[in-house]
Amino acid sequence: MHSVRFLENAQGLLEAAESATAHGETCSEMTILIGQDGAIQMIADSDWPLDSLAWHHGAKEAYRVTGDKGSVRVEGRQGSRTCVVQSPTPAQAARLLLGCR
Repeated sequence: MHSVRFLENAQGLLEAAESATAHGETCSEMTILIGQDGAIQMIADSDWPLDSLAWHHGAKEAYRVTGDKGSVRVEGRQGSRTCVVQSPTPAQAARLLLGCR
């Protein structure tokens, strides 16, 4: 059950970042930490590795949202679990829609 919520959180963050990008917002790097008590902490532009940042703050979950060339990427960590969800770049999406490889 916890792993399902973990993946749903990552997917929700990806969708929120994609929506913001679609409305003209720039996707700057953001790290979201979820504490043992459920408290949410957001940290902009951290150069710490995600696992180190989570450990330092005692977070049970950590997510890093980044954007590049119209694509959004979310990396997540929950203990030893990791996940990465990423949207395609506009060029990749066009190739998929046109059936090109």
